[in-house]
Amino acid sequence: MTESILSPESTTIAFIGTGVMGRSMAGHLLEAGCSLKVYNRTRSKADDLVNAGARWCDTPGDAAADARVIITIVGFPEDVEAVYLGAGGIVERAPEGAYLIDMTTSSPELARRIDKAARARGQHAIDAPVSGGDVGAREARLSIMTGGSREDFDAVLPILELMGKNIVLQGPAGSGQHTKMANQIAIAAGMMGVSESLVYAKRAGLDPETVLKSIGSGAAASFSLNVLGPRMIAGDFAPGFYVKHFIKDMRIAIESAEAMNLDLPGLQLARKLYNQLAAEGGEDKGTQALYTLIDR
Repeated sequence: MTESILSPESTTIAFIGTGVMGRSMAGHLLEAGCSLKVYNRTRSKADDLVNAGARWCDTPGDAAADARVIITIVGFPEDVEAVYLGAGGIVERAPEGAYLIDMTTSSPELARRIDKAARARGQHAIDAPVSGGDVGAREARLSIMTGGSREDFDAVLPILELMGKNIVLQGPAGSGQHTKMANQIAIAAGMMGVSESLVYAKRAGLDPETVLKSIGSGAAASFSLNVLGPRMIAGDFAPGFYVKHFIKDMRIAIESAEAMNLDLPGLQLARKLYNQLAAEGGEDKGTQALYTLIDR
């Protein structure tokens, strides 16, 4: 029987990746009483957590070495592969029985490979990408899409509940990543629509903020419109979610769709526009910067 006592007060957690979202997510674990170990490629981004009581580790493997739960949210699939499957990485260093939770948006195929490698060492792997951006991370109300066994999901649920509100087991390994791809496909088309809508309102001589009061509570309502729309209007293009990471997600989704002989023309157009935005120097801006490409 899987232990289902992963309570914050009795669990040592290694958290790897303390960027825009990870910093807040790790902070919630620390506030809940977890014994927290942290690693980030740029150490300064973990300083606040260390000052609050987390222990710094020099490598992902060092962080994983005596942790009951290892959580990662890093940049790209190649980063996920390196920290989990590389020499001296998480799978090699984590103890038997550890729970490995990758919250990066990554490849479904890679999630299955990590699961296989983990099971061979008596570990439990769960792919658990998130949606909700920097706001959802700060407010601990992320949507968490998980892939893995029911037993493992139930065991780690008390930990996941410290970071999110809508936490759903989608199926076996890789299912969380496939669900995140469905999420990103919907967002890609939505971001084009929100950008075009607000630029249209502006060109029509309307006050975009007033327009939002009407369309933000109607059939057009969405996270992109109601959270990122005001940032577009204000000219705030700081990253809650990086353009470069969204392009990565769209690439994974297109590759996965092609493997299923599925054509996604809306997603193809969104990727084309975001690639143009990145080529013009926007890769480190937030995804709402697509507005600037339309407003010309």
